[in-house]
Amino acid sequence: MLAHKEGQRVPNVTFRLRQDHNWVNLTTDDLFAGKTVIVFSLPGAFTPTCSSTHVPGYNQLAKIFKENGVDDIICVSVNDAFVMNEWAKDQQAQNITFIADGNGEFTDGMGMLVDKSDLGFGKRSWRYSMLVKNGIIEKMFVEPEEPGDPFKVSDAETMLRYINPQAAKPQLVSLFTRVGCPYCARAKDMLHGRGIDYEEIVLGKDVTARTLQAVTGASTVPQVFVDGKLIGGSEALADYLSTQ
Repeated sequence: MLAHKEGQRVPNVTFRLRQDHNWVNLTTDDLFAGKTVIVFSLPGAFTPTCSSTHVPGYNQLAKIFKENGVDDIICVSVNDAFVMNEWAKDQQAQNITFIADGNGEFTDGMGMLVDKSDLGFGKRSWRYSMLVKNGIIEKMFVEPEEPGDPFKVSDAETMLRYINPQAAKPQLVSLFTRVGCPYCARAKDMLHGRGIDYEEIVLGKDVTARTLQAVTGASTVPQVFVDGKLIGGSEALADYLSTQ
């Protein structure tokens, strides 16, 4: 039976991490003392749900969490520091601190170390999230003890609803661009000026002109999408932003 530890202090652990090709020690005091921190823990780096949903969800909502008093978001996994560092690069989740619990000490202290030998994983973390204030666990969301890898309550949106049910989620903005395009630069400047995060899809690098036409019906760039809706080029974006 996995135990909730709300009201208790996080385990006192020293993590061995790799930074700039050197081994460094980072303690739980370094991570939690005097801070409000979200922790989410998962079975393994590069695994499907962890990579496609769990990490991206927290990364996308990081700005909203910060606006609601969260100082840091930490992802913990029972992996070695080299694997966690490579996974962090692959995820491009700059808003998250990736912590390798290589020996499983923190996870064991949380009562969340489980045996996944059936998958060839050995001892790994059960999936959960928690809100920690000055080292004290205020709230935990622990996935139900079901076969497989349930992902029902430790997601970013559940955590945000706990912290502030009225918090507005950020718009999801993507734009197709081309290197050297002045209209693309103008569109990005407008988004930067409004403090709007976006994902840039570069023709010739990420996709082809054929994909641009198939998705947008247009052959020119930029082409901007907001929450799944095609806005259009830079002038259309200016018109759209003027109404927001």
